Amino acid sequence: MARYIFITGGVVSSLGKGLMAASLAALLQGRGFKVRIRKFDPYLNVDPGTMSPYQHGEVYVTDDGAETDLDLGHYERFTGVSAHQGDNITSGRVYRDIIAKERRGDYLGATVQVIPHVTDAIKDFAKADTADLDFILCEIGGTVGDIEGLPFIEAIRQLRNEMGRDQTCFIHVTLVPYIAAAGELKTKPTQHSVRDLTSLGVQPDVLLCRCEKPLPDGERAKIALFCNVRKEAVIPALDAPSIYAVPLQYHAEGLDAEVLRHFGLTARLPNMSGWADIVDRYQHPEGEVTIGVVGKYVGLPDAYKSLNEALVHGGMANRVRVNVRWLDAELFEKDDDEIAARLEPMHGILVPGGFGERGSEGKIASVRFARERGVPFFGICLGMQMACIEAARNTAGIADASSTEFGATDEPVVGIITEWMSPEGLQTRASGGDMGGTMRLGAYEARLSHNSHAAALYGATIISERHRHRYEVNAAYREPLERGGLVFSGMSPDGLLPEIVERPDHPWFVGVQFHPELKSRPFEPHPLFAGFIGAALKQARLV
Repeated sequence: MARYIFITGGVVSSLGKGLMAASLAALLQGRGFKVRIRKFDPYLNVDPGTMSPYQHGEVYVTDDGAETDLDLGHYERFTGVSAHQGDNITSGRVYRDIIAKERRGDYLGATVQVIPHVTDAIKDFAKADTADLDFILCEIGGTVGDIEGLPFIEAIRQLRNEMGRDQTCFIHVTLVPYIAAAGELKTKPTQHSVRDLTSLGVQPDVLLCRCEKPLPDGERAKIALFCNVRKEAVIPALDAPSIYAVPLQYHAEGLDAEVLRHFGLTARLPNMSGWADIVDRYQHPEGEVTIGVVGKYVGLPDAYKSLNEALVHGGMANRVRVNVRWLDAELFEKDDDEIAARLEPMHGILVPGGFGERGSEGKIASVRFARERGVPFFGICLGMQMACIEAARNTAGIADASSTEFGATDEPVVGIITEWMSPEGLQTRASGGDMGGTMRLGAYEARLSHNSHAAALYGATIISERHRHRYEVNAAYREPLERGGLVFSGMSPDGLLPEIVERPDHPWFVGVQFHPELKSRPFEPHPLFAGFIGAALKQARLV
């Protein structure tokens, strides 16, 4: 029977509960256990698919097409276990399903209430599909005290009563702030947070204390006394030089050992050499490159979380430091001198995914700069579409080339996709339909040309990558674009949807319709990112 670890957070948000869950899961996995991590999000959106990146960061997409919280990216990168639809649930999804049942009459006239109906739905989600697993780690989003999170706290309280202490463990992530004027770490916020959690019926078994200074033994004992936990269960969590150093740090502080002690388990020590090598590659590079990311959400790095990590992985593969420069695409819309001044120092240019017209002309201008100057270029999703529009305008003589996403156009080089083939059969969408969950989502196969650069990078001609988009490059424009030098080197299995474009006459120029960053891992850097950073390194040596 699977054991459950429930992870809550207190005092403030953004303490790193997702990273903590991913790190602990990796440590348990290293000790020989099978693990899965799930995320409970209290907000009322059904999923984050319609939320602005400035509100919620990136939307992480799974193989089976779920639009999920970005923490699932941490889970996959740290454990290598692919997430799926059942690993992320929101209040909105719970209430939607309950209301649908009520309208159908499934409750047989009963009054539908938060307890037991909402809490039962949350518990069913936590317990679903757990065969052959040793540990289920469940992260509760938000901060203890948030009104929308109360049903989730109540649900895990009930699960402790039903399963018993030997099958459940509560870990509370909290903050021990340093007051510079007093020169002290203060434990009172942690005490108050634990008191609030305990008042809801949940007594933490382990406290993970985020702090920017070492936690003295006296303060650790004080926290243990006032929060009713063992002193050894108060785990300091100082800021780390890299997120990939966190598993090493938590292991050194005894987090995994304390969790196993709680369950009465013993297991072999995890082999940490792989994590040590990753950290060594990150902290001791043998060179560096600078990559300019020309996007529209650059004010919030979490909007491109997986992209940033995939670039780091590409740097690890080449043992170089990757310096990312986040460049606002709107800055490039009118001033050619501004484009040159900002892009000339770059060893590679990447145009990521996005939605809407804002910044599109700046992205097209950056593609042209990369093409004309021979700078390694990588276009992802919208970035590939902008590369095709740039090629149509400047090498194929189609001056009015545009995308229907930006309005009516006589030259729709990019247009909305209303039907496509999926593993489940033909998918159809209406151009004016709902926004949420209606894109081409999840993993799809692509067939690569045998002699293409893409096939050489992958070492294969059949690949599977994750998609999240509503618009596609119009294959009707393939012939004029290829005459202009832009080769369609990857297509959907039915030959209708362009998946990869490249320029054989360029040092490194690749555009992809999918999101390869979602499948990059520190131990398995994605071949496209490894290749892109390798090309940027060659560019750096030429400068």
